[in-house]
Amino acid sequence: MKLVEREEELACLQALLDSAVLGRGKVALVGGAVATGKSALLHVFAEQAIERGALAVTATGSRMERDLPLGVLGQLIQDAPLVPEERDRALALLAEGARAVLAAEPEDTGGRQIDAQTVHVLCTVLLDLSERYPLMIIVDDVHHADRASLLCLAYLARRVRLARIVMVFGHADHGRWSDGFFQTELVRQPHCRRIQLTRLSRAGVAALVEEEAGRETADRLADEWYALSGGNPLLANALADDYRQLTRSAADEPPDGVTAGDHYGQAVLSCLQRGHEQTMRVARGLAILGEPESLDRLLGLPGSDVGRELHSLSAAGLLTLGRFRHDAVREAVLAGTDAQERADLHRRAAELGYDLGSSPAVIAGHLLRAGRVEAPWVVPILEEAARSALRTGRVEAAVDYLRMAWRECADETQRAKIMTMLVRAEWRINPAAPTGHLAELAEAMNRGSLRGVDAVVLARALLWYGRFDDARDVLEQLNRPGAAADPETAAELVVSRLWLRATHPPFLDRLRHLAGDQGLATMVSVSVSRRLESALALAEVLTRGPREEDMDAVERILEDSRLDEMTLDTVENSLLALTYAGRCERVAPWCDLFSVEASSRQAPSRQARLAAIRAEIAVRQGDMPAAEHHARLALDIIPVSSWGVAIGGPLSSLILALTAMGKYDAVREHLDRPVPEAMFQTRYGLHYLHARGRHSLATDYFALALRDFQRCGDLMAAWNLDTPGLIPWRADAAEACLRMGQAEEARQLVQAQLDLCGPGATRGRGAALRLLAAVSELRRRPPLLRQATEYLQAAGDRYELARALFDLVEVYEALGEHRRAKTIAGRARAVAVECHAQPLAGTLSRADDPGAPPAVPAGDMIDMLSDAERRVAALAAAGYTNREIAAKLYITISTVEQHLTRTYRKLNISRRADLPLVLEFGDQLVV
Repeated sequence: MKLVEREEELACLQALLDSAVLGRGKVALVGGAVATGKSALLHVFAEQAIERGALAVTATGSRMERDLPLGVLGQLIQDAPLVPEERDRALALLAEGARAVLAAEPEDTGGRQIDAQTVHVLCTVLLDLSERYPLMIIVDDVHHADRASLLCLAYLARRVRLARIVMVFGHADHGRWSDGFFQTELVRQPHCRRIQLTRLSRAGVAALVEEEAGRETADRLADEWYALSGGNPLLANALADDYRQLTRSAADEPPDGVTAGDHYGQAVLSCLQRGHEQTMRVARGLAILGEPESLDRLLGLPGSDVGRELHSLSAAGLLTLGRFRHDAVREAVLAGTDAQERADLHRRAAELGYDLGSSPAVIAGHLLRAGRVEAPWVVPILEEAARSALRTGRVEAAVDYLRMAWRECADETQRAKIMTMLVRAEWRINPAAPTGHLAELAEAMNRGSLRGVDAVVLARALLWYGRFDDARDVLEQLNRPGAAADPETAAELVVSRLWLRATHPPFLDRLRHLAGDQGLATMVSVSVSRRLESALALAEVLTRGPREEDMDAVERILEDSRLDEMTLDTVENSLLALTYAGRCERVAPWCDLFSVEASSRQAPSRQARLAAIRAEIAVRQGDMPAAEHHARLALDIIPVSSWGVAIGGPLSSLILALTAMGKYDAVREHLDRPVPEAMFQTRYGLHYLHARGRHSLATDYFALALRDFQRCGDLMAAWNLDTPGLIPWRADAAEACLRMGQAEEARQLVQAQLDLCGPGATRGRGAALRLLAAVSELRRRPPLLRQATEYLQAAGDRYELARALFDLVEVYEALGEHRRAKTIAGRARAVAVECHAQPLAGTLSRADDPGAPPAVPAGDMIDMLSDAERRVAALAAAGYTNREIAAKLYITISTVEQHLTRTYRKLNISRRADLPLVLEFGDQLVV
């Protein structure tokens, strides 16, 4: 075995052995903690001494055997090669000496004594043995040896000067000797030599790593290895064991770094167990507190003692700057601590932290691990710690604090408030988690111990799970005169009324309209004011359509919002208001930003709800792969059973996306999944009916589709949510009627949707115009479809744009304009492929005849046109008349004619029909 950086010390011991062989006995005290590799050095020395013809007898002191009389000396006698007579005599003397020590009075001088004659005879056994062989006596951890053995060893050390004996005693520098006389007795002997060991240097650790793991690993990881081990050979070798184990489990390539695993933790415990009890006690206290301040008060020890033990731990390489070198050290110390002792230490740490004014989070952390602590400050501290944890995104910690606070609280009203906080916190992780508390909160409501804002939280939780009867009872109690006496509760009821209006319209009449309610809500706090404004904006969009000033206000709210304890409603309402207002291109980045924040704040439930909104945005943008991704993400983050009635949100987006992409088998799997019947009394049910109808329409079940669209429309009308921005059900119903041959009914539905579309409803208007073309005469269809494509491109809905382009291809084919149909078919197919709309793309591919001549002139010819000429030519190529072009571009008819004349000349063509159809108008391809 190679000893790194120990050649000098080993040479010194060998010189002592050489001297002893010549009859000049020596004594050596090898000092150093286990961090220095003392035991390994003594082991190597014993092996080399045997190779040189000496006789080595060894023993090791142990703290657990300190009360075993003559235990260490007995180890030496047992290890010595004695003849049977000598061994029997020595063992008899050991037994006699042990009995004498045990029989001695505890108050004897120095403790339990041993007869001097017994000491002399036992030592003579070893002296006689040295006359036959050079003898090396090694005792490691001698500071743990029992007193009787130390008396014998001190006696022998005084008599080896003229014997062929070298005595080597290994001891910890900062260990506590069972008796201080032994070290004093040895060092005053002229033939005694001190050898002081230190921890390995960085170069020494690098050499050890090279021996254990190779040169390449040493060059790459020596610094990290040294930082984790602190130069402690025991820890360094343990890291090597962990590294080898990790290498075997990942055979393809070596680990990127050093891992402090099980071997490392066991080495830490070995270091501590071989030290003094008080060292271990201080290590445990430090593991509890995490820092050395106030350790003396925690442990009830003098500061000087604590300082000395911290120095011992630093010398062992376990500490750096007064703290554990690695979390694995702390974990190992705690793992080696009795559970009851850990709990007691945490209890004392909590009490100490409260006395010293530590942060609630620190105190609460100790309270959790201490078990029950009876003190009046416990519950308030846990509540404050929970609020702080929720603000910083440590949701699981907040849940733990609130659970303990609820258990420790004796006041019924306060328990109900804590339970409400717990429901909110658990909801962030998984909405299913708080369901077990709802019955208890309902009972508290009936007893009168749950009131105000907390009762609103209960009502909303019950509505989420479709427990409408229970929610109705809570809302009716809240609606009683005097129930909203405080401003905070009254403001919460105002916000809740708007939320019900947009999400659970049938329950709107369960909350009375408060006079001056909006002004009252804005007076409570900025947070409540923003919640009110966002909820009002969403309700207005769904009932009356979007207003520009409302949408600008909503965007300002999003700029100032973060996902703290209460703002998810604000964010969710704002995102949905912008989505239903047709501002998908602006709302998508906001949704992505808040999703990242929800993930960083350990709020899976919030992340899932935001993913569901993001899926709906993607559907409205015609990005079907993204819609599928976000919808599946929402359903994967929290289980389907946890979505309650809100399952209709992500499920409908997934069905719409899969239907558009032609994945009909996958859709049927989701449609077969049971959904709560209560969902159809919420906005989420509208989305589900619409998605199911779209799938029926795509799979040629036209009557079923029409039934779902009509039911969706009836509910929207009954709830005063009948706006195309929410669901353009009339357009879909019109398409179903067309497929069934009911053209007049389809025309009426399309016209009704057009009448409802406001100035900003570009998506709904575009979809309606596409269907209006379908019920119009053939010659009137191209301009209607061209308008539809303009609206749909402005709305950013690529899927609906592809459908309108496809209809335009069919119209041009029917009119015999094959060249124009071919060009538009290429554009339509490109958009359909981008959306992964496989059924539509496949149909367009078949319609696109590869044998037709190209209609695109050379690019350099097109580049010859000015911007004005390009705009006029693009519209002319798309079939617009000179008068229509003049009106569209706000120029005169004469200017249009001039631009066209110059264009014909530059492109070397003579008529309008020869104009290329790929000219772009602004950012749009004019069709």
